[in-house]
Amino acid sequence: MLALTPDTLASLANRGLVKRADKDLAAGSGPEVTTGDDGTVRGTFPDGTVTVLPPGRGLDAADCTCAAAGMCRHRIALVLAYQRGAPQQPAAGEPLVDWSPGAFDDDALAAALGRTALTAAQRVRGRGYTARVHRPTADDPVPRVELPTCTVRFPVPRALGYALTDAAAALRGEVVTLAVWAFRAADAQRTTEVCVGGRTTTPPAAVEAMRAALALADELLLDGVRHAGPVFAGSLRRAGRALAATSLHWPAGAVEELREQLDAYTARETRYTPERLALLLAELHARHRAAGHDPAGVLGTAEAPVTPLRRVRLVALGCRIGGTARDRTAETYFAHADAGIALVLRSRWDLTEDQRPTGHDLSGRRLLGSPLHALATANVVSEHTTRAADRTVTLSRGRIAATSVTPAGSAWTELPRTLLVRDTAAHLRAAGERPPRLIRPRVAADDVRVVMVDAVEEIGYDPAAQRLEAVLRDPAGNGFHLHAEYNPLCPGGLDALAAALADDGLRAVSGMLGRSRGRIVLDPLAVLTADGVTVPDLAPGVGDSALEAAAHRPPDPVTAALRAALTALADAAHQGLRHLTPATRTALTDGADRLRRTGLNGAAARLDDLTRTLHVEGAPAAVPHWVTAQIRLTTTLDLHQEDG
Repeated sequence: MLALTPDTLASLANRGLVKRADKDLAAGSGPEVTTGDDGTVRGTFPDGTVTVLPPGRGLDAADCTCAAAGMCRHRIALVLAYQRGAPQQPAAGEPLVDWSPGAFDDDALAAALGRTALTAAQRVRGRGYTARVHRPTADDPVPRVELPTCTVRFPVPRALGYALTDAAAALRGEVVTLAVWAFRAADAQRTTEVCVGGRTTTPPAAVEAMRAALALADELLLDGVRHAGPVFAGSLRRAGRALAATSLHWPAGAVEELREQLDAYTARETRYTPERLALLLAELHARHRAAGHDPAGVLGTAEAPVTPLRRVRLVALGCRIGGTARDRTAETYFAHADAGIALVLRSRWDLTEDQRPTGHDLSGRRLLGSPLHALATANVVSEHTTRAADRTVTLSRGRIAATSVTPAGSAWTELPRTLLVRDTAAHLRAAGERPPRLIRPRVAADDVRVVMVDAVEEIGYDPAAQRLEAVLRDPAGNGFHLHAEYNPLCPGGLDALAAALADDGLRAVSGMLGRSRGRIVLDPLAVLTADGVTVPDLAPGVGDSALEAAAHRPPDPVTAALRAALTALADAAHQGLRHLTPATRTALTDGADRLRRTGLNGAAARLDDLTRTLHVEGAPAAVPHWVTAQIRLTTTLDLHQEDG
C-alpha cells in the first residue's frame, strides 16, 4: 500500500473521496490501524466503522461496515493512515522497479480477478486481439497496455489487485487478464506490438464476406464511379455489414468509406477525390494480401467493437470542421490522460438548402449542454462514455447530468509524456516503425499530440498551396514545421492561427504529429497561449488579413514522380479500367518513364506491367496489376516522406 500515490487512489476511486479522507485524517477522525500476522490491515474509525483490507488484494476487495455500496472514504482513509504510520516511507528518487505484468501466471490471475474473468478473457483470446505494451522507464515508471477499446495500467509493482483500467467495472477482470497476456507475449517476442491468440484458420463466413467485398472493389475498378449507381451502393452497404458481423472491422471501415466516396461523387461534393477512391480500393486488397501475417492487426481485432468506460476525465485538444453542401461535421479531439492516448468525438448536423454555416457559426451549437467552442477547450468528466475500437467515443445523451464540462485551464501542460511532447525528435524515434499505411489499424487520433513550443522562427502563407506554414522550435531545440491548409468552411481559421502563433504568450500547439519529406511536421488543431486556447476552425473572420508570403519549397524529383504516377493510377480508377481515355493511358506510360529517370525502376516496372496487360489481355486481367502498382507506389511515397 506504500506505493499507492494520491493520483492512483484518485483513479481507483475519485478525487473527491481522496480529499474527504485526507480532510478526515487532518481533523483527527482517522482510523486506528492494526496489521495482522498475515498482512491483513484493519482500521477502526471513531464512529465504529471497521474496514479490513486483505493482503495482495485491491481496494475493491476490502470489507467495510459502512453503508456505501462501492468505494468509500473509509478505504481511502485506511490506506492514507497506514502510509503515514508506516515506519519506512519510500525514498524520493528511488531506483526504477523494472518488472513486467507478464510475470503473473494464470493461477495468480484467477486468484486475484476470479475464474469468471479468466474464462471471458479466454474467449477473446480465442478470437485473437492486438495490443501495444509500454514497459516502465525512468520517465514513465508505470507499465501499461493499450488494448483495442481500453487501456490497462499497473501502478503498483507486482500487485495485480491495483491494476487500473478505463473500462467499466464489469469488464475490469477480463481486460486486466488480456493486458497481462499481452505483456507475456511481448516479453517472449521481445517486442511492443503483439497479436495474442486467434484462430489459425479464418471462419468460412469471414472468408466469404471478404471475397464479396473484393469482388465489389474489382467491379468498381473496372467500370469506374460513373457506372456505379444506387444498387451498387446498396451492395457495398451489405458487404460492409457482413465484414463487421464477422469481426473484420478494418476492411468494413474501408468499404463504408468507399460507399461514402460514391455518395459524395453522386452529389458532386468536394469530399470525393479520385486519389482517395484509389487508396481505398488498394487498401482492401492490401489487407487481404497481408492478412496471413497478422490477421487481428490487419483485418481488425475481434475484440468487442464498443466498450463501456468507467468515470473518465478527458481534456479537449481542439476541433476540426468538415462537411458538404448537405451537412457539417465536427471532430472534437480529447486527451485521455489516464490511458495516455487521444480520442475523438464525432458530431454531424444536416443542413437545409439555404444554410451555409461556417465553423464560427457552428461554435455556438450545443453538445452535452455546452457550446461547441466551450467543449473544444474544456475538461470533460463523464460517467457514461463508450469507446470504439477505432478510438472514437460516444458520450451518453440520456444522462447529461452525469457529464460535466469545465474550462481546461492549464490541463494541457499536465498531460502525460505520451501525449505532451517536449522533444519531437525523441518522441518520433520512440514511436518506432509502424506497418505501412494501407494495413495499419483504422484508429482515429493516433498521431494527435500536444507539442510544447520554445520559439517561433518564421510564419508565412503559400498562396499556391493555400497553406499557412511556420517553423517552430521545441524545448529540446528541435525545429518542426507547422502546415495548416485553408478550409473554406472556416475562412477565419488561418488568420486566427497566425495571430496565435505570433502571440508572445505562446506555450503549446496540439495537432497531428508526424514526418513529411524527412522533416517533423505538425498539422495543428489548437494553440495554447497565456490567454487560453484558440481553435482556428471555430474562429470568427473572413480571412482578409495580409499574411507574409512563405518561402517556396518545390517538391523533390522523387516525390514529384511518385505523385504524378499515383495521379495517373487514380484517374484510371475513377474512369474504370474498361473506359480509359487515351490521355490517361499516356499518363500511365509517361509516369513509368519519369519514375525510371529518378531511379525507381521497380515502381516503373509495376506501371509497365499494368499498361502491357491492358493492351494485350484487357481490363479484367489488369486488375491485380493496378492493385500491385497502387500499393507499391503508395508505400514507396509514404516511406520517402517519412525518411526524406
